Amino acid sequence: PLQRFEPLPDEITAPVALKVGDDITTDHILPAGAAIMSLRSNIPAISEFVFGRVDEAFVPRIKGLGQGLVLGGENYGQGSSREHAALGPRHLGVRAVLVKSLARIHRANLVNFGILPLLLDNKDEYNALAEGDTVTIPAKDLRPGEPLVITTDKGASITVNNDLTEQELHIIRSGGLLNTV
Repeated sequence: PLQRFEPLPDEITAPVALKVGDDITTDHILPAGAAIMSLRSNIPAISEFVFGRVDEAFVPRIKGLGQGLVLGGENYGQGSSREHAALGPRHLGVRAVLVKSLARIHRANLVNFGILPLLLDNKDEYNALAEGDTVTIPAKDLRPGEPLVITTDKGASITVNNDLTEQELHIIRSGGLLNTV
């Protein structure tokens, strides 16, 4: 059975577990292929391959951290509609993605598995964040379509936006679509 994830807390304080560039595809996030996709019904097993072609240390790092965020560039999640590219990271503890822009279908998959998709208001602030920085997101203050100020352990304040509907925000706050039925 699919895992039921815990609801979104009022505040997320987590490190940037991975920083990636532009045009990250769902194949970068969770590669395709017979050896990997044959595991698709075994979420713990398939999750061992998350970001493996981008950073082989990602899975052990996020497991050690317990939770984290992914920082991405333009067009994050492009390509196939593979829902496992959201499910695998969520299983490992990814709570949010902070990106310059997000591919439409991947964005929907993130919502369905309770990962908060946030868009950098000022795309140059991508360069101000580094892997390992701790980010605090006041999730209780999230409102559909409204900007939100997040902070870092370096004292920076960064404005992010969302294009979530009230229903999508309810799904994320519930921990994913499965928790709403």
